[in-house]
Amino acid sequence: MFVKPAPGLVIRDPDLKDLLPAEGREVPDSDYWHRRVLDKDVVESQPDLQHTGSAE
Repeated sequence: MFVKPAPGLVIRDPDLKDLLPAEGREVPDSDYWHRRVLDKDVVESQPDLQHTGSAE
Protein backbone atom coordinates (compact mmCIF):
# COMPACT_ATOMS: atom_id res chain seq x y z
CA MET A 1 0.00 0.00 0.00
CA PHE A 2 1.23 3.52 -0.79
CA VAL A 3 0.64 6.22 1.81
CA LYS A 4 1.45 9.89 2.34
CA PRO A 5 1.38 11.81 5.62
CA ALA A 6 -1.76 13.85 6.16
CA PRO A 7 -1.18 17.59 5.66
CA GLY A 8 0.79 19.10 8.54
CA LEU A 9 1.74 15.78 10.12
CA VAL A 10 5.09 14.02 10.51
CA ILE A 11 4.74 10.24 10.73
CA ARG A 12 7.41 7.79 11.88
CA ASP A 13 7.86 4.55 9.92
CA PRO A 14 8.39 1.85 12.56
CA ASP A 15 9.96 -0.60 10.09
CA LEU A 16 12.57 1.70 8.55
CA LYS A 17 12.94 3.78 11.74
CA ASP A 18 12.74 7.08 9.87
CA LEU A 19 10.08 9.61 8.90
CA LEU A 20 7.59 8.96 6.14
CA PRO A 21 8.54 11.36 3.33
CA ALA A 22 6.01 14.03 2.30
CA GLU A 23 5.83 12.50 -1.20
CA GLY A 24 4.87 9.18 0.43
CA ARG A 25 6.16 5.65 -0.02
CA GLU A 26 5.16 2.02 -0.28
CA VAL A 27 4.63 0.50 3.16
CA PRO A 28 3.62 -2.98 4.36
CA ASP A 29 -0.11 -3.73 4.28
CA SER A 30 -0.16 -4.11 8.07
CA ASP A 31 -2.41 -3.33 11.03
CA TYR A 32 -0.13 -0.41 11.94
CA TRP A 33 -0.64 1.38 8.62
CA HIS A 34 -4.36 0.57 8.50
CA ARG A 35 -4.71 2.22 11.94
CA ARG A 36 -2.82 5.29 10.68
CA VAL A 37 -5.30 5.51 7.77
CA LEU A 38 -8.32 5.10 10.06
CA ASP A 39 -6.91 7.77 12.42
CA LYS A 40 -6.37 10.06 9.39
CA ASP A 41 -2.65 10.35 10.16
CA VAL A 42 -1.86 9.17 6.62
CA VAL A 43 -3.81 9.00 3.37
CA GLU A 44 -3.69 6.17 0.87
CA SER A 45 -2.43 7.42 -2.45
CA GLN A 46 -0.77 6.42 -5.70
CA PRO A 47 2.94 6.89 -6.38
CA ASP A 48 3.91 9.91 -8.46
CA LEU A 49 4.84 8.16 -11.72
CA GLN A 50 7.03 11.07 -12.84
CA HIS A 51 9.60 10.14 -10.19
CA THR A 52 9.46 6.35 -10.45
CA GLY A 53 10.71 5.95 -14.05
CA SER A 54 14.31 5.09 -14.83
CA ALA A 55 16.61 7.67 -16.35
CA GLU A 56 17.57 6.86 -19.91
